[in-house]
Amino acid sequence: MRYSGLQVIKEGLFGNKGWKPAWRDPAPKAEYDAIIIGGGGHGLSTAYYLAKNHGLTNIAVLEKGYLGSGNIGRNTTIVRANYFLQGNSEFYSHSMKLWEGLESDLNYNVMHSQRGLINLFHSDGQRDAFARRGNMMINQGDDAILLDREGVREHLPYLDFEQTRFPIYGGLYHPRGGTARHDAVAWGYARGADRRGVDLIQNCEVTGIDIENGRVVGVQTTRGAIKAKKVGMVVAGRSSQVAAMAGMRLPIESHILQAFVTEGLKPVIDHVISFGMGHFYISQSDKGGLVFGGDLDFYASYASRGNLPMVEHVMEAGMTLMPMIGRAKVLRSWGGIMDMTPDGSPIIDKTHIDGLFVDCGWNYGGFKAVPASGWCMAHLMATGTSHPVAARFKLNRFETGHILDEEGTGSQHNLH
Repeated sequence: MRYSGLQVIKEGLFGNKGWKPAWRDPAPKAEYDAIIIGGGGHGLSTAYYLAKNHGLTNIAVLEKGYLGSGNIGRNTTIVRANYFLQGNSEFYSHSMKLWEGLESDLNYNVMHSQRGLINLFHSDGQRDAFARRGNMMINQGDDAILLDREGVREHLPYLDFEQTRFPIYGGLYHPRGGTARHDAVAWGYARGADRRGVDLIQNCEVTGIDIENGRVVGVQTTRGAIKAKKVGMVVAGRSSQVAAMAGMRLPIESHILQAFVTEGLKPVIDHVISFGMGHFYISQSDKGGLVFGGDLDFYASYASRGNLPMVEHVMEAGMTLMPMIGRAKVLRSWGGIMDMTPDGSPIIDKTHIDGLFVDCGWNYGGFKAVPASGWCMAHLMATGTSHPVAARFKLNRFETGHILDEEGTGSQHNLH
């Protein structure tokens, strides 16, 4: 069924009895050409682009829970292409272009809203750094506007411009940045992959990876053994655990990143705002809730919940930037398990095991990367070569020293 406004009206007039399931619930087959471990945004987009771009349809996505039950539904939904380093810049620029055509491509409303992103700066040094970043974005073909203090006030009059501890000097405005509905992205890719023949297997946990003579031959699951010539590990914060099934130790640490949402409010925040002195970022959802977050909890964990000191830190940063939000009531919070690399940039690469591929290390950038990650992982699995925009996301860069340290904070996982 193709979705459209006309279809919504038609179904509403006839009792909504004609809607069909968005995807099938098939039993796993004994063998596939390719298996994707992980039914989140990156795994589903990989399967979709394998089918759409490369004509592979004998594919299974294996998810131990329900589709979209991981980080794809546990983030602050920000979409941006404001990276500085070559390697990251072209990748996220490609992802932004895919975002801009995603709803038409998937025939699914992912609520992509290009409301604009403003990164605030609070010192001369930060202004210089953001000017360099903006020039890099423009050179890459993306948009960037350097705002002075009054330019920021024009867009964001509700900020505290009188505080002297963290004075607002200006901001870098990225008009094409914005947000999207996180779970709708997973549902859209799932529906698109299913329409092209991909089997989406839920409640099917991978418990082992079968390897013979240095080549992957399949996986063991809670629903039986499944053979496959190619296997992609796309499991975000669980990457180290799944890779260990193949005898691999990845340069990944898993950390918790908390996010928060308030009760629904009338429209007040039109943009995505990032606070340069507190690593605080905020936007307003379509339902009216203020969605915001901050730093990692700074200790390794697989728990999908955070600790109270970081809650306090995030609230303090929010109150410092815009005291008005002190009147809002926090409705709920959640934690995502972030797969952190030593340099803060991702990995999309083949492993030393023939037919085994890995897509991980997304740090803070996982949601905005969903389209390009799937596009590039599909290209790698189908052709055996890295896509040009992901050519620097090699697994061996931590051995060779060709790191992509976007923030310049050094090789410590939890500082990125």
